[in-house]
Amino acid sequence: MKVRLLLLLSVAALGAGAGCGKRETPAAPTQPEAAKSNPLTAPADYVGAVGSALKHSAKVVDTVSLNQTIQQFHALEERYPSNLNELVTMKYLPSVPTAPTGMKIQYDPRSGRVQIVRAP
Repeated sequence: MKVRLLLLLSVAALGAGAGCGKRETPAAPTQPEAAKSNPLTAPADYVGAVGSALKHSAKVVDTVSLNQTIQQFHALEERYPSNLNELVTMKYLPSVPTAPTGMKIQYDPRSGRVQIVRAP
């Protein structure tokens, strides 16, 4: 009985002591960039965001379709094309797609991968 009482008092003392001390308040969360924008420039910000999204989606779609065409070429010809113009001459594509403004299409004939990268 004395052991239980002593144990109970020890746990209570530790619990009371653990609550003492200085508590630190968490730092205020920072606002994301979108929340910092000016309401007066919101229409222009929206148009800019839509333009960026269209540019990004065009880049992704062009890359996916080009990679699929290259994989078809590889499956039928058992090699990767030496350049993207070979896809046009072999009638896999009507023409090589153009990269978005400020970008260029980069093709690696060893791996058969296409990327759209920022033009220098």
